[in-house]
Amino acid sequence: MIFENARGFADALPDGGVLLGLDPGTKTVGVAMCDAGWRFATAGKTLPRGKFGPLKEALAALLAGRKVAGIVIGLARNMDGSEGPRAQAARALARNLDEAFALPILLWDERLSTAGAERAMIEQDMSRARRAERIDSHAAAVILQAAIDALSASFLD
Repeated sequence: MIFENARGFADALPDGGVLLGLDPGTKTVGVAMCDAGWRFATAGKTLPRGKFGPLKEALAALLAGRKVAGIVIGLARNMDGSEGPRAQAARALARNLDEAFALPILLWDERLSTAGAERAMIEQDMSRARRAERIDSHAAAVILQAAIDALSASFLD
């Protein structure tokens, strides 16, 4: 099931479990995970983007190692809220992952996530080369952290 609101996604999730965050870029997919209590998102790997088969295998290996309850995918909207080719690609990825893993999926508005990740990495005095390697996984962590903050708030309502 694919959701675009935190409440519907939260209702579809089992109690607890890790959430996987993805930032789908044009060349790579950033990966992040949060703890089972949905408090902290942590940047993980950056996977090459290409055909779906190898990406699915890499994600299956990550899912097998953790008790993943759901997936949060960054939805690249334009600043005016409209959607372009990157948003369409994120939706296609969500459909493919839904078929492959049958986990609840949340499409999360990722406007400015990369800028936020870049700013945080600069504050950590990370080199430009290191930032280039890790930006997508850090953006995935920003996306996932925003989603788990919203999920936590939706459980308090």
